[in-house]
Amino acid sequence: MPIEPLVLTPGEPGGVGPEITAKAWAALHGDPGNCFYLIGDAGFLRARCEAAGVGVPVRRITSAQEAKAVFPQALPVLHRPLAHAPQTGSFDSANAAWVISAIDEAVAACLGGTAAGMVTCPIQKEALYAAGFKHQGHTDYLASLAERQGHTVSEVMMLVGGGLRAVPVTVHIAIKDVPARLSGAAIEAQARVTDHALRTFFGIAEPRLAMTGLNPHAGENGSMGREEIEIIIPAIKRLQAEGLHVRGPLPADTAFFPQERATYDAILCMYHDQALIPVKTLDFHGGVNVTLGLPFIRTSPDHGTALALAGTGKAHAESLVAAIRLARAMAFNSESRPS
Repeated sequence: MPIEPLVLTPGEPGGVGPEITAKAWAALHGDPGNCFYLIGDAGFLRARCEAAGVGVPVRRITSAQEAKAVFPQALPVLHRPLAHAPQTGSFDSANAAWVISAIDEAVAACLGGTAAGMVTCPIQKEALYAAGFKHQGHTDYLASLAERQGHTVSEVMMLVGGGLRAVPVTVHIAIKDVPARLSGAAIEAQARVTDHALRTFFGIAEPRLAMTGLNPHAGENGSMGREEIEIIIPAIKRLQAEGLHVRGPLPADTAFFPQERATYDAILCMYHDQALIPVKTLDFHGGVNVTLGLPFIRTSPDHGTALALAGTGKAHAESLVAAIRLARAMAFNSESRPS
């Protein structure tokens, strides 16, 4: 059964989304296996990219079903006109409803089966907050949309790059708050979601998970903190008792060198920077943010709107290209998995 095209959301129109989308099409249009279409304003996209020196052929489509035929010759755009002309390099809350509407439509396409997965260009959260957006960002908003449709969701962030898959157990909180927010239940829940995703979307029959410690030297038997003894190790033992292949806690300073990385398929890290620093060091321009635990595939470039680069034509598209390729591979693995 053929896999449907991917759907891209435009993100903040004042940022680099238009240019990296054009560059991604230029890199991928010769490979119909990576077919995608954009929900966006076709005229704005064409004009903005031409002004930035990255013009590509753009064609309006009226349905996702047209994307496959159009993709080899032009960037397919499901035309949704902007309410206000964006200013290059700045954000405007007047377009917040347009940004959110594109996300809503992409989710509906995924849940309705007309898109194999969604790839989201970066949003400017301040613009959305100013318009009354109540969510922290993309991830929890996507989870809320799925839950409204009756799906049970346990969203997990995974960063992929440089051959590494890393999951931060705690994410956007201050370092001082991490110990109080870290729990065995959170570790176990995220490990289960990660294990399931590796089997379903990454084609790994027997996933090998590793975990870092929270403290230097993984606590050194309690002399540098007791979170490993009281929280992390008991969680690992419970997961092992369920049949998951989990090892750790590994000292974070030795968990990412090549020989160690070869021993696991994904690693759960106890806080944001433990996971993101190694991924960005290994592949700064090609890292991908994947949301696991949703009833559809969602990937995103691992960078922001880069307002300062907007309109210059200098924004790197490697991360978006990698996000598209990963979403396509995940869709293929999911479709190919024996039921």
